[in-house]
Amino acid sequence: MHKIKSLLAAISLCSPLLAAPMVAQAADPQSCETVRLSNVGWTDISVTTASTAAVLEALGYKTTTTLLAASVTFKSMQDGKIDFFLGNWMPSGVDVIAPYLKAGTVSTVRVNLQGAKYTLAVPDYVYDAGVHSFADIAKHKKEFRGEIYGIQPGGGGNKLIQGLIDGNKFDLGSFKMVQSSEAGMLSQVDRATKRKEWIVFLGWEPHPMNTHYKMKYLEGGDDSFGPNYGGATVETIERKGYSASCPNVGKLLTNLEFSLPMENELMDKVLTDKKSPEVAAREWIKANPQILDKWLAGVTTLDGKPGLDVAKAVLTQ
Repeated sequence: MHKIKSLLAAISLCSPLLAAPMVAQAADPQSCETVRLSNVGWTDISVTTASTAAVLEALGYKTTTTLLAASVTFKSMQDGKIDFFLGNWMPSGVDVIAPYLKAGTVSTVRVNLQGAKYTLAVPDYVYDAGVHSFADIAKHKKEFRGEIYGIQPGGGGNKLIQGLIDGNKFDLGSFKMVQSSEAGMLSQVDRATKRKEWIVFLGWEPHPMNTHYKMKYLEGGDDSFGPNYGGATVETIERKGYSASCPNVGKLLTNLEFSLPMENELMDKVLTDKKSPEVAAREWIKANPQILDKWLAGVTTLDGKPGLDVAKAVLTQ
């Protein structure tokens, strides 16, 4: 009898705890609350980064996005100042990231986009005039004014173009690479096409340039840009140990996958409709909420609530 009374007393003492509501536990430690992203400034990476930031913020995280060249991005990740990067184009970016992969200071999470292209391109009227391959460029040095247009300094594509020039491949040794931003390069393409002037430039897909301009990709760049017109994948890269330290964000990173139609549409909102990447991303997610089903499978909010329900409520308002 004494044992029974003692047991009942113990249950009575515990009952307030048993009756208390369960408190949600954070899926990630508080140190993971602020997520630091890098953006190299290309429109495709700007919109995928903005989409990811919108989802993270809907889950209760804070985000900061810093505009950095790819080479600086990886150095910043090595120094623990950037958590992840969604824009590592491969194979064009292999030389930039290789030292950091070898040192183990960054790691590849997954391929987030397949079917991309990345190589030199010309307007269709230049192609029709006989410039079909890299070997045809030097034959028309006068028409091209001895220039090949690239993007911002430090980009993998620029390094490949400079390699062609430095190695005098395809007799391009006397050419000059014009470095600019993506927007700056495209303004030159726009100007040239309106005037029917000759220009050879770094082209890629996904990008609205493929629908805004009548353009052709050049053959023959397999040794530099890779086969299939620089057929490329885009990778998600994280700093050493990030997913282990912040497994909930890590789960989101393993789920994140984009598509060419999605990125073309998002990029068009930015480049044509002049919307910010942040506004374009939120509008696109609101119109396509089904994407969250895949992105947020197994992902919670920062404080441990079901992530999909919360994110949909925030992002589809």
